Amino acid sequence: MFTHSPFDLVVTDVNMPLMDGLKLIHHLRAAGHTGVPIVVVTTESAEEDRQRALALGASAYLIKPVQAREVLETVHRLLELER
Repeated sequence: MFTHSPFDLVVTDVNMPLMDGLKLIHHLRAAGHTGVPIVVVTTESAEEDRQRALALGASAYLIKPVQAREVLETVHRLLELER
């Protein structure tokens, strides 16, 4: 899907079936999608997990439970949208 359609932002979790979110971040960045913001929303609260995601190229790391307002503010900030 990512190779055939443009996209503005990716929201992922660390824990997903088939491919975890960290591998997804790695694949997207390796495929040249360096300017697309990636937001991780996850229950993984260890600082090592956060640092790994950011090192792979995540733009933001939000820990569940997260309020919708925080997700929207993060997306607005990353896409530089006015509210």
